[in-house]
Amino acid sequence: MASLIGETVFESNGQAPAPSKDFYQLVITKKEVIWRFWKISLRSEFRNTNPGELRETHKEYLDDYSLQAPIATVLGDSIVSYTLNLCRSNFDYLERLPDALLLYLILYLDLEDVAQLSQTSRRFEKLCSSDALWERIVENSCDTITPEMRALSKEVGWKQIFFTNKLHLQMQIRRRRQTSENLVV
Repeated sequence: MASLIGETVFESNGQAPAPSKDFYQLVITKKEVIWRFWKISLRSEFRNTNPGELRETHKEYLDDYSLQAPIATVLGDSIVSYTLNLCRSNFDYLERLPDALLLYLILYLDLEDVAQLSQTSRRFEKLCSSDALWERIVENSCDTITPEMRALSKEVGWKQIFFTNKLHLQMQIRRRRQTSENLVV
């Protein structure tokens, strides 16, 4: 699992709350926390201000509330909480897995579990609603997939096809076929 973690563990940037125009960047590496800042001002006393950078070890950052406070102001409390966990070596390995591998793993879940997983994060909501996942679920549950089903899936999506009963699905395919025949004639 350690191979999933690159040198840069986390990176985020943001602008200070209005009226400030200052720009900030937070980088968490395997060994240190780096907080960079650029003062952006039209006022003459700040025009020649150089960008700044603070570097601390993970251990120092855990105890440095004077650095955590501006990070919370610019990036939010949830980012501070997440970075504290990273500095305690509590890595979220699941978030680092590629989408293709996660889709493969989700295929082994029951449908109820897929529904619950979709509620855990935006990323899992997107993956659990993706056409790629539902196409594979339909392929696993159906004997054959006709070209008409594939064409219909482009209109309504594979998830809709999966949850549509067979009679209704046959009716939709028949209507679609009649419409295409009428256009040809």
